[in-house]
Amino acid sequence: MQPNHPSDVDLETAAAILRSGNVCAFPTETVYGLGAMASSSDAVLKIFETKRRPRFNPLIVHCADMDMATALAEFSPTALRLADLWPGPLTLVLPLREEAQISDLVTAGLDTIGIRIPAHPVAQQLIATVGQPLAAPSANPSGRISPTTADQVRTMFEGQVPVLDGGPCNTGLESTILAVQGDKVTQLRAGGLARAEIETHLGRQIGIAGADAAIAAPGMMKSHYAPRAALRLNAAGPEEGEAFLAFGPNQPEARTSLNLSETGDFKEAARNLFAFLHQLDASGVARIAVAPVPEEGLGEAINDRLRRAAAPRA
Repeated sequence: MQPNHPSDVDLETAAAILRSGNVCAFPTETVYGLGAMASSSDAVLKIFETKRRPRFNPLIVHCADMDMATALAEFSPTALRLADLWPGPLTLVLPLREEAQISDLVTAGLDTIGIRIPAHPVAQQLIATVGQPLAAPSANPSGRISPTTADQVRTMFEGQVPVLDGGPCNTGLESTILAVQGDKVTQLRAGGLARAEIETHLGRQIGIAGADAAIAAPGMMKSHYAPRAALRLNAAGPEEGEAFLAFGPNQPEARTSLNLSETGDFKEAARNLFAFLHQLDASGVARIAVAPVPEEGLGEAINDRLRRAAAPRA
């Protein structure tokens, strides 16, 4: 896609920026990421500085293929079976190889590393062109709503971050994160790949990390993905002065309202979640009422994001 904004860059320029040790935003099928070479501590530090992100919060490393991934982490037979779901919105937290060329800032000093192979063709081309894995959290100031379009990245960083525009993200939710220790699989974060699909693929149920589990992956902080407006969850309808984020048919309307999916389609709702929160927040309302979303399929991940967005901020 050709650049159409002063902060936009093309693929070759984006790769050159990253190889020079700087950051660049790029699209994945989940959300836009703020990338830097995972091998360079100086480059990774720029991610934390740009996002104002706590350094105890580890980063996901994006790889172009399995060769790149297996150079960084130890894959058990179960992990290899889960890797069959790549490319896609799935991150595996695996034992870090001793010889891995990776910055300690990426892993927050842990002996594990979160890896995924993104499905977006622009992301795959960019990583392959750079020739190195890219550390890339969501391209937003820490704790704020994740961006699903290049324009949202430009707005949140006021045009100060170069952006490789690959169009709107298809999934719209960050990746599902699984910790894999031998044969044991634990979901650390619900995301763009539903737990039921993972369990069907494995032929068994997996564990779920408790609410007070130690931070071993991104997206585990209690307050995260937050708009400036306060959220009121499981609302039957909007109160005076509230915007309304609806879900499903026959929903009440507000002066400012959007429906995640009028048909109750979870994939459509996931794709719209962050974009609609951005739109409602931009209206200037003080509070957004959110309709109930069933806790099934991708509804698990949608509700996870909404609960973290509504949590008290530190």
